[in-house]
Amino acid sequence: MAGTGDLTIEEATRVDDDLVEAFAALVPQLSRSAPAPGAAELEAIVRSPATTLLVARDDGGRLVGSLTLAVFRIPTGVRAWIEDVVVDDVARGSGVGAALVKAALERAEAAGARTVDLTSRPDREAANRLYLRMGFMARSTNVYRYTSVTTVTTVTFGD
Repeated sequence: MAGTGDLTIEEATRVDDDLVEAFAALVPQLSRSAPAPGAAELEAIVRSPATTLLVARDDGGRLVGSLTLAVFRIPTGVRAWIEDVVVDDVARGSGVGAALVKAALERAEAAGARTVDLTSRPDREAANRLYLRMGFMARSTNVYRYTSVTTVTTVTFGD
């Protein structure tokens, strides 16, 4: 655990009602289309050797932010991705995001990652400024997304 003033950053190592409830509140602040993970999905993240779920707790123990760090080996070396960085509305601007990212970068470096990547929508202006301040550089690359046809929901209206 790393402490930052009244803030504690820790790896989630077990799933309980508190964690599930916190993600039910945090995920809608990150995405309007993604459902919050339930206990089974969180358990899969926590148990995966490729992912580390970092959470931020305030001095009262309330979960106020999280991110997921994925570390993996490819032929050109060990790489890492930071995904789903989210800070609760009530805690934004208080250093939670920076503390989470710093902890993730430390873990990635300790795992031997040559690079750490992340993506952020342009409209997340504060987050983008944070990433630049923390040493991330915008890359000149294309980001592509393939959506599995099995995850697309089809709505049919009457005959």
